[in-house]
Amino acid sequence: SGAEWKDVPISCTEEGDQKWFGEMKFGMGLDFPNLPYMIDGDLKLTQSVAILRYLGRKFDMMPPDVARGDMVEQAIMDIRQFLGNISYSPQFDILKPVYLDKLRVHIESLTNFMGDGPFLFGDKVTYIDFMAYAFLLCHRALSPENLEGPIDAYIGRVANLPRIKEWLESEECTDRIYYFHYPRAHCTWPGAPGPGP
Repeated sequence: SGAEWKDVPISCTEEGDQKWFGEMKFGMGLDFPNLPYMIDGDLKLTQSVAILRYLGRKFDMMPPDVARGDMVEQAIMDIRQFLGNISYSPQFDILKPVYLDKLRVHIESLTNFMGDGPFLFGDKVTYIDFMAYAFLLCHRALSPENLEGPIDAYIGRVANLPRIKEWLESEECTDRIYYFHYPRAHCTWPGAPGPGP
């Protein structure tokens, strides 16, 4: 969109915890204090999906079929939640094969939904593409063999969108995989993406 914005990372360290919980969380005027948060003028938002939907409406990045957009958004959230659940479970090694079975079905459904693409809703890039991209990167880190072929090509197309590519290659980009739950320090998944302790 060309809009100017600033990323304000909170480090996954004791210092970062003190900054967020001690100084920021309840002192910023957020209705539901949490990470991530977004401030756009007088508007202050939390909750990842609410932020993405807001940006989608603001920058004409909503899916052309809202009902189908809601459906694929929630399908992505389902598999995201399952990965989050197993990532912090002491039974990770037992649960991983079950998750991978679900992931294969989910990836097949997502690939069929996309069809010839190049994005989830044809030529139009929507906020759901960015949601899918972030989650798929985490899934690929866990099981790259399950994200080969069309879905891997899709990840590459999103990453190569001019402004995304510019960001990923910039010094300001704090991480090449934006994880979506707590930092790696709290995961039972060896090698989970994120900056770690």
